[in-house]
Amino acid sequence: MDISPTETRIQIPFFIEHGRQGTYFTIPFSMPENTESFSLTYSYERHHKSENRVEHGRFISRKERSIIDLGLIAPDGTQVGASGSDKLDIFVSETHATPGYHPCRLVPGEWQIIVGAYKVADEGVDVLYKLTFKSKYLRLYKGDLHTHTQGSDGVLSVEQLAQHASRNGLDYLAITDHNQMVSTDTLLEHAHLTLIPGIEWTHYQGHANFLGVDKPYDGPFLVNTLEEVQARFILARSRGAFISVNHPCDPVCPFLFDMHSLPFDCLEIWNGPMRGSNLQAMGLWQSMLAAGEKVPICGGSDYHRDSLLLFPGGPTTCVYAMSASPADILSALKLGHAYLTYSTNGPTLEMTAGDSILGDSVAFSRVKQVEFIAHGLLTGDVVQVVTASANTILVKAETDGEMHGVYTMEAAGFARIEILRSFLPGLPLLPALISNPIYFDA
Repeated sequence: MDISPTETRIQIPFFIEHGRQGTYFTIPFSMPENTESFSLTYSYERHHKSENRVEHGRFISRKERSIIDLGLIAPDGTQVGASGSDKLDIFVSETHATPGYHPCRLVPGEWQIIVGAYKVADEGVDVLYKLTFKSKYLRLYKGDLHTHTQGSDGVLSVEQLAQHASRNGLDYLAITDHNQMVSTDTLLEHAHLTLIPGIEWTHYQGHANFLGVDKPYDGPFLVNTLEEVQARFILARSRGAFISVNHPCDPVCPFLFDMHSLPFDCLEIWNGPMRGSNLQAMGLWQSMLAAGEKVPICGGSDYHRDSLLLFPGGPTTCVYAMSASPADILSALKLGHAYLTYSTNGPTLEMTAGDSILGDSVAFSRVKQVEFIAHGLLTGDVVQVVTASANTILVKAETDGEMHGVYTMEAAGFARIEILRSFLPGLPLLPALISNPIYFDA
């Protein structure tokens, strides 16, 4: 599961004649598939140096002869950025970019370097462009998919919440205010955190998150009939929203709509501190799995303000994604490539069946074993594998450590991992980690 990135470098030498001075033109290049980040540097002789002897020594003349400006255009014609001659190197990814450039998807295809020949030496000028493409690769990101700001009933601004989440060790954060859409343009670029736009669609009969799009539906949030609710969900899905059904068994605001009549991508089984309603949600999910459904899970703190047991990342949704971009994170969550843990400091899990990982399906006739590594175990932790028919304890940790294990499936179905922990002396064992299953299809 430890996959390393690849890096591709190309050089584009380009000669600009003096006659092109005062004009703009472009140089095409190809963006490879699965590029996570792109950087460009360019160099040319801007100043010509010459040395002259003077009475008391020598004078080195530095005369400006050429000025070449820079910009970047995406395949759809969108200007990604422009920096004049101020910057000799730029960086662009979906989450971060050099000032003057916009973070954006690095879609494969023909991109264009903007060349601004502001000033060109009489004999022309040689410009060398060096392009570096870094590929996406699978790694673990820790985040929180359910938080609130001053936009609804939270106490922090988006910026304050992002800083708080970053201090807590999160890699990504979804902003999900009640019935208040937040757009990508209003989310500040954060140095160490991916911010995902979202909304918690809030109804008296249930709550759901719509994530990853600026406008999942038109008009105000209010609807009353099941048909109207279905129309909301279907429209959001058609616009590319990631949809989670939130805290389905909460005693105050349970999800009372028929889930099977609505399109959704994830079931939020762990909301805020571990408590009875979360255990009920886990039981609901287990019954869905046992009935043959393939339902990915997610968790969220439902953060409004700090309290003893409420904080960003409590719980943490740990997802194996190809990059830190919102699109890649949400895509991986849809595939079930994730597990939940009580905080960013909780145990971690690697789980495979052949070449498949969490959330994937394999043919039982071909693969029957699950391999896993559980890191960060504490004395007394219980690691168990859960299938449709049984909970099998694999180890009771006698000391702190890690578990490398193999479990053989006896029949088609699913297998998932739970790590149980007593968080204080005298307390019962509670989930410290819950994984999505690997499915073994008959």
